Parts: sequence; structure tokens; C-alpha cells
Amino acid sequence: MDYSAVIDAPFGQLGMVCRDGFLLRLEFLAQRQPLLPPAPGSLERELVQQLDAYYADPRFHFSVPYRLSGSEHQLQVWHAIAQIPSGQTLRYQDIATALASSARAVGNACGRNPVPIIVPCHRVVARNSLGGFNRSLGRETVDIKQWLLAHEFEFG
Repeated sequence: MDYSAVIDAPFGQLGMVCRDGFLLRLEFLAQRQPLLPPAPGSLERELVQQLDAYYADPRFHFSVPYRLSGSEHQLQVWHAIAQIPSGQTLRYQDIATALASSARAVGNACGRNPVPIIVPCHRVVARNSLGGFNRSLGRETVDIKQWLLAHEFEFG
């Protein structure tokens, strides 16, 4: 993927894609990539500043403009996720019940969230565990979910 910026984060690296004044994708990078700093005055630079503010205080509210592209169901799930406050979680089933959906369908939508952290899918957990994260049950992404939740609950 052609990222408009690649940055270091406390839990790894993030790649971002911004176009036409909107954040379109924010991705956790599984393998280390060369850094691609954001241009001064760019939306990517603004996003880096907002991410830094979030790392300093997880109660920070993002205001970077983003554009979500997905099915009607995915958009509904992402809207519901965006309402979960920092330091709180909901279960996949909670969102599924509210949307007359299934927990599996909610989990699939969470995994396809194009702007994690901004739309905080890490705040959605399984009934008896953290559940997956970013379309994976692998340690590399579940570790990120654990980091994000620990960071938020530390301030809660």
C-alpha cells in the first residue's frame, strides 16, 4: 500500500493514507517499514499531533476529518464503536443486540475498521476474553489491543 506517512507509535508502527482532506486509512504495520514523515502543515501532520495528544491523555477526542467506506452494516457498527468512551468497553454482543445483528457480524465489521484508534474498535471485547483485533487473533495485533486498553484504563 502507498502510505502518505509511516510513523512510529508506542506499540509499533502506523501507516496512514490521507487524500482530499480526509483520513482514509490508519493501519497497524506488521513489519517494520522505513519511516515516511508527514509533510509540515499536512493532514498527516495534524493526525500525528492528535495521536501524540492521545498517547499523553487517552481521554483526548480526535477531530481529524476521516471518511469511512463500507457496507451499511459496517458503517452502523463503526458509528456505534465511535460512541464508546475512553476507559470503557462494550461486548460484540452488546453492539449486535443494539443493531439487531450478530456478534460475529459485528466482529467482522470491527476487523475491517479503516481508522482504528480514531474509531476505537479496541474497546469492543468478547464475552470472556479480549477477542480478536484488526482481523487477527495473533499476538502482534492483540498485543496492540492490550496496550491501547491498558493505556486508557490507566487514566480511567
